[in-house]
Amino acid sequence: MPAPDLELVARIAELMPRAMADLSELVAIPSVADPRQYPPEECRKAAQWVADAFSEAGLRDVHLAETPDGSHAVIGHRPAPPGAPTVLLYCHYDVQPPLDDAAWTTPPFTLTEREGRWYGRGTADCKGNIVMHLTALRALGDDIPVGIKFVAEGSQEQGTGGLEAYVTRHPELFLAHALLICDTGNAAVGTGTATTSLRGLTTVLVSVDTLAGEVHSGMFGGPAPDALAALVQMLSTLRDPKTGATRIDGLDGEGTWAGAGYDEKQFRKDAGVLDGVRLTGTDSVADRLWARPAVTVLGIDCPPVVGSSASIPASARARVSLRVPPGTNADAARKALTAHLVAAAPWGARVSVEAESTGAPFRAATDGPAYAALGRAMADVYGKPMEFLGRGGSIPLCNILAQAYPRAEIVLMGVEEPQSLIHAPNESVDPSEIEHMAQVEALFLRAYGTEARR
Repeated sequence: MPAPDLELVARIAELMPRAMADLSELVAIPSVADPRQYPPEECRKAAQWVADAFSEAGLRDVHLAETPDGSHAVIGHRPAPPGAPTVLLYCHYDVQPPLDDAAWTTPPFTLTEREGRWYGRGTADCKGNIVMHLTALRALGDDIPVGIKFVAEGSQEQGTGGLEAYVTRHPELFLAHALLICDTGNAAVGTGTATTSLRGLTTVLVSVDTLAGEVHSGMFGGPAPDALAALVQMLSTLRDPKTGATRIDGLDGEGTWAGAGYDEKQFRKDAGVLDGVRLTGTDSVADRLWARPAVTVLGIDCPPVVGSSASIPASARARVSLRVPPGTNADAARKALTAHLVAAAPWGARVSVEAESTGAPFRAATDGPAYAALGRAMADVYGKPMEFLGRGGSIPLCNILAQAYPRAEIVLMGVEEPQSLIHAPNESVDPSEIEHMAQVEALFLRAYGTEARR
């Protein structure tokens, strides 16, 4: 590795105690962007923390901008030298709720070091990426040969679309040659990875009604149709009865993934699949995870077990999500899911399906100068070629940016990896990933200006 790179590595290593202190402060702010669960003031506090930190790191005009959903995006910039390209750095400061506090080994909003990892809500998704950006910029100081635009979103986890709408209304603020969307991560600790494919998402509420009201199961059970049983029967048709693969009329369920694979044993460990329980679907894990539709029943409204009576349910409701791979139109997938559920209703049950949200899938082009520069940076830091992976989750902003800036290269990367357990209790980050990905980002920013001019 060239001497200047070794100097950069040393500077970033020296900055890691500060990175831990920064992340401790950020994690301590419960910035869940849902006013039903946490006060909005917490998100505002996190936004101001981010604005102050990036101002100190050398960005100009860093400010809070209210978006159409009421959340605040943190926006700033650093002008490009003459003739140099501009890079957009993205992250988000809002986090998922902790879910069951009792399931956490340590308090969710207290950064705790344990067995070489840092635990706490947002350590990986996505406050760890905020700290990664800060560490890279601090290490470079004034030696940044490209322009920088910066945005930190405030409602990404809620999916309410505030920043997407803001970008559409103010496209000039985010125009750049390369967009680093730092809300994903590596295939494993120590494996530099760029995410090139995202599944889209559509979510619906399906309601079933069979009776004017609940009736006694002893007096009417048998001929009286059970709404919950009807709903269960409808939901069961969304999967193959033998393999569990998603099967929705009108959707292709046989796609294949051409990038790096995902070892089945590792997937079982990462997903926490219980011993003896088989994975659903057929063919490779990567095919099932990144190239095929995947249905999930997110929740059901029905009488709870505790306090239930000997009554036949008259109504039942479920929230159903469908992840769709690149190449599949998300609106068409929603229509197919809706038609399938309605057609599957037994006994003439009354069914209504309400669309909640729809986001298109995304596939990145990887043949431009940004990916060339990133590949070299990843190889320098991790000592092996950069891998390309898909991601089962959805980031609707990517499609908005692709539509607004069709010539820009979009790169998805970050500090997350399977052990991070994002969105689950005991979320954590490996601090070596913050350190190494900060090196990658700093090297990329140095090299990209030269690469883009070739």
